[in-house]
Amino acid sequence: MLVKEIMTIGIETIDSDLNVCQAAKKMRSLGIGSLPVQQGNQIVGIISKKDIVNRCVAEDGDPLSMQISEIMTKEIATCWEDETIEEAAAILEQNQLHRLLVMSNENEPVGIVSLGDMAVKAHDEHLAWEVLERISEPAMPDR
Repeated sequence: MLVKEIMTIGIETIDSDLNVCQAAKKMRSLGIGSLPVQQGNQIVGIISKKDIVNRCVAEDGDPLSMQISEIMTKEIATCWEDETIEEAAAILEQNQLHRLLVMSNENEPVGIVSLGDMAVKAHDEHLAWEVLERISEPAMPDR
């Protein structure tokens, strides 16, 4: 099964120069936990609830004055829409992530594939459990 068969199509992004509070409000209104960050037409990072907590709130930052670009995760894990779900699962495991940005063959973001997509849409419980086990292993704390 290919990633494009189970991914969530379409993505919302946010501009890197907006403040952290705006990112949190957009995530809340969309009911999501992360947003790809763009600068102009280019994806330059991703901001998650974890970034907001660890890099802003826990460091006594001001979410109204701190820009998204200051706390976003700059290294973006991606996969291609025509990769197999097993290949995407390996990327999730390797990077201990719950979701990947999915890119088209034209190198444009076209969706998100998550651990939940693999569990529910791929009908492969073994794969989902294996990924969950690997991404749940203790990692080094941020900063």
